[in-house]
Amino acid sequence: MIKTIIAAALFGLGTLPVAAEERWILNGAESKLAYGSIKKNVIGEVNHFAGLTGSVSETGSVDVTIDLFSVETWVDIRNERMREHVFGAAPTAHLSAEIDKDAVNAMAPGETAEVDVEGTLSFAGAEMDIYTEMFVARLGTDRALVTTDEMIMVSTAELGIDAGVDTLKKLAELPGITRVAPVTLRLVFERTGEGA
Repeated sequence: MIKTIIAAALFGLGTLPVAAEERWILNGAESKLAYGSIKKNVIGEVNHFAGLTGSVSETGSVDVTIDLFSVETWVDIRNERMREHVFGAAPTAHLSAEIDKDAVNAMAPGETAEVDVEGTLSFAGAEMDIYTEMFVARLGTDRALVTTDEMIMVSTAELGIDAGVDTLKKLAELPGITRVAPVTLRLVFERTGEGA
């Protein structure tokens, strides 16, 4: 349950001088996508996906892949049920966008910016448009941090996973599970290639 705000992360990067074959690669070990859920109307939980990979091309195309089987709910049986009943039809989700290089002026290390982002989340044949604001911080010449400036609300109906959530509710004998999840992103990109 994850939307593609990732694309925003690279707005600040796209304003730098571009050398041939230069790319910005997502550092998966330092990046995370988290989402919240509420069950029984009163119990809130925070889960996350640790398996993120991606890059920004020389032309400004953003592509991020989310390994849905890397879901961590802190309960082993629930992780298994999520993989089998919710994500079984598509173990990965993809976020894509084109960076508007004029959205942010060139940023020096230590500078920050807030940028509007538009992207698309693809999952099991379903596509969800996302519009949000991202916070970009240049950590260094070849490193940048992109995070959600506000939570992104993702609908299970739009992603086509309501049936899977129904199954989870039945297996766990719950009276209800929320069908809209708040999502946050922490993305760290590193520049590689001739411009690095």
